[in-house]
Amino acid sequence: MSERASPAPTAQRQIALPDEAATRALGARLASLVRIGDFIALTGSLGAGKSALARALIETRLAGHGLHEDVPSPTFTLVQTYETPDLLLTHVDLYRLERPEDAAELGLMDALDEGVVLVEWPEKLGRLPKDRLDIDIRIVGEGGEREALLVGHGSWARRLDGLKG
Repeated sequence: MSERASPAPTAQRQIALPDEAATRALGARLASLVRIGDFIALTGSLGAGKSALARALIETRLAGHGLHEDVPSPTFTLVQTYETPDLLLTHVDLYRLERPEDAAELGLMDALDEGVVLVEWPEKLGRLPKDRLDIDIRIVGEGGEREALLVGHGSWARRLDGLKG
């Protein structure tokens, strides 16, 4: 008889984001939970707040080490990196990527060895790491209200419990 591998644990959490400040606050709270090897997949329509969330996470993590840098969206550069004493933060925007094969040249899996990789438009990669945090941001109100669905896979299933607020 063959044994089946049990699927990686998952957990999910839905968070209301009434404005951009709430989106940024979520990013700031996530900054304390990230560690080397983390892959965060950010999905949502154009203008949903993916970059705002990633920017807040990066800025908060940098500020925790007394560092302050401009954190632009990597829409045109594809990849932006930020160094802290304890990990490398890699922010990626794959919107302009044509084929999943093109992502191999970006070295994202190597970046996981040194830190955290935040990927906007992760569906352009094809396969995603099994251990990851998926964040889907949706516009739900006429006034720009949003909500985020966070799904933790693997180690993130347990860490989502540590997300306050």
